Amino acid sequence: MLRFVRTLPRPSSRRHSLLLSAVLVAAVGAVATAQFGFPGHQEPSVRNAAYDGRFAFARIRYTTAPGGFYYRGLPAWAHGYPRAERNLMKIMGEISYLNPHVEDGVVVSLDDPELCKYPVSYMTEAGFWTLTDGEAAAFRAYLEKGGFVIVDDFRSVPYDHGGQGWDNFEANMRRVLPQGRFVDLDPSLPIFDSFFRIESFDVIPQDYDRGRPTLRGLYEDNDPSKRLMIVANLDTDVANFWEFSARGLRPVSDSNQAYKLGVNYVIYGLTH
Repeated sequence: MLRFVRTLPRPSSRRHSLLLSAVLVAAVGAVATAQFGFPGHQEPSVRNAAYDGRFAFARIRYTTAPGGFYYRGLPAWAHGYPRAERNLMKIMGEISYLNPHVEDGVVVSLDDPELCKYPVSYMTEAGFWTLTDGEAAAFRAYLEKGGFVIVDDFRSVPYDHGGQGWDNFEANMRRVLPQGRFVDLDPSLPIFDSFFRIESFDVIPQDYDRGRPTLRGLYEDNDPSKRLMIVANLDTDVANFWEFSARGLRPVSDSNQAYKLGVNYVIYGLTH
């Protein structure tokens, strides 16, 4: 089990219990205010790591569809930035010799030639993903050259605040790879044993999603014996546990499982 998440000490008295409860309530209230208390749209401040050959977590920037600014007024692509990738890279630095950039990741658009410098990339909130023809062509080239993409935090059924969930993502991917077909994945596949052995998807934690997550993948030439080019976390938000792992809002065991999945994705993307 990973042991990199700090937990609050066990209270020694009823007074301490009440105090702890008050702190947790205040923290939850602050998070709620942060999520829904910022009207309008705002772009996050981005500071990209200078390219030096070391691994950097690359987050894909895209034009957000209407409705995708519900979280802190941020565009959908930026939800969780930069805390989620920063925490995951801290874990990667502790358990491997990867020596990644930790404080500064990379934010890059699909049609930016710089994307091809980063073998593993990440897209969040794909229900709000909009795509131009130029971006589709560039994304196709990235995947065919060996790029591996982690897609996270979108639903089978869209939320009330907008976004089209899986249907929108799948429609965009048909423009990128017209012959590509996604398939449901199972825990026996190499990606789920690339560093940690994940024997069941039942261990994947759920925060605000209900039910069991579905993990789907798209293989090179639609051939499962070849390289997995995209893994999509559907009906779950794995990176949410990376983002808030040090806040004491969820059990340490849940955050550990989310980190294990993230570590496996990165290792697979670098070795296939």
